[in-house]
Amino acid sequence: MVALSVLQERQGQVRLKGDTPFAMECDKDSQAGAVSQRACVFCGSRVVLYPVADALHLVHGPIGCAVYTWDIRGALSSGPELHRLSFSTDLREMDVIFGGEKKLYRALIELIDRHQPKAAFVYSTCIVGIIGDDLEAVCKKVAEEKGIPVLPVQSEGFKGNKRAGYSAACAALARLVGTGDTENISPRSINILGDFNLAGEIWMIREYFRRIGVEVVANITGDGRIADIRRAHGAALNVVQCSGATMELARRMQKEYGIPSIRVSYFGIEDMAEALYDVAKFFGDPQMLENARELVREELSKLMPELRRYQQALAGKKAAIYVGGAFKAFSLVKAFRLLGMTVAMVGSQTGTQEDYQELQEIADPGTIIVDDSNPLELSAFLREKDVDVFVGGVKERPIAYKLGVAFCDHNHERKEMLAGFHGMLNFAREVYESVSSPVWRFAPRRQEVNHV
Repeated sequence: MVALSVLQERQGQVRLKGDTPFAMECDKDSQAGAVSQRACVFCGSRVVLYPVADALHLVHGPIGCAVYTWDIRGALSSGPELHRLSFSTDLREMDVIFGGEKKLYRALIELIDRHQPKAAFVYSTCIVGIIGDDLEAVCKKVAEEKGIPVLPVQSEGFKGNKRAGYSAACAALARLVGTGDTENISPRSINILGDFNLAGEIWMIREYFRRIGVEVVANITGDGRIADIRRAHGAALNVVQCSGATMELARRMQKEYGIPSIRVSYFGIEDMAEALYDVAKFFGDPQMLENARELVREELSKLMPELRRYQQALAGKKAAIYVGGAFKAFSLVKAFRLLGMTVAMVGSQTGTQEDYQELQEIADPGTIIVDDSNPLELSAFLREKDVDVFVGGVKERPIAYKLGVAFCDHNHERKEMLAGFHGMLNFAREVYESVSSPVWRFAPRRQEVNHV
């Protein structure tokens, strides 16, 4: 077992590759007082819906909730920028006493008149659940008056976590799907679910699919458009990248419209190629499959000569991974292996039993596998395993830097494209530059890597 003494209640959520039997506890409420790295229910819903660029996003709650999630994803748009404005009803003491429904109604009317959105998402935060505002009734009234969808996102979070927020977001999206015209959609068509276009990846992914002969009906939700989401039920297949965030919507669409789904990842060479092959195989088109193979050959011929230089410099280095959804961790383990690095620790905020079983199968012997960790545990794991780079999000960055460990942002706030074939090269370059930075000369445990 790991040298770190963890809380007794969390013993089952920390395992080593090689533990027999491998029985991982997960999908639990965070331990009180453990200061989990998870976010709240509202935050979970916001990160999924935020990239819908032509919708109004109104946070019904105290101003702090809107501030916390303002521009929470670097979701790029090819057109409207309305999603980047963070509107709030700014509930205060008198609103808590007398209710905030009238304030919400006035805010919606004013914002819709001013910005003319295609739809509005209204997020309820914790205080709304306490005072009992009828979000559904207010949204229904405004929708009837203004003639656009006004969608309540029931994201109060007392005991839940980010995954409950994903569910609230999918419920809101499901109310949009099925309300648009599906005329002229190709039989070889897909929806892209779970990519949020943080650094323009969805444009590249759409181009890959176009090159192999696939039409993309809707992006859900990166660079998303209300009109596209409303007609998404006309696609032949849902291609789901982040299983945690949008898999529930895919299941709903399969139940209501008979649309099957496949899970894919666009991170790393192996998984990006597999995503294209899986889509081509689904349609059973030999020419499409050959187009996919040709695309992969062409991209790898440009990528591999440059990638080999980073492989030589990074061989033998150790990495730690802590991400939101465990599905992303699979691709990162493979990407580090391609670079000749070992993964000493891997964990997630919202992984399932199946996710952790798969992680232990692909992880290196002795790898720490952890569910819903906290800063104290993560710090101890990084020290114990003496890692060279830590991959995580904004909440993990300070942990790495305080310990003198290189950091790679693979979450909401990053500005570098890391998906697709070109993204793999960017990832290798970022890891190399982080690990080999001269600043680590001032950290006694740091050793310089071989220079490219």
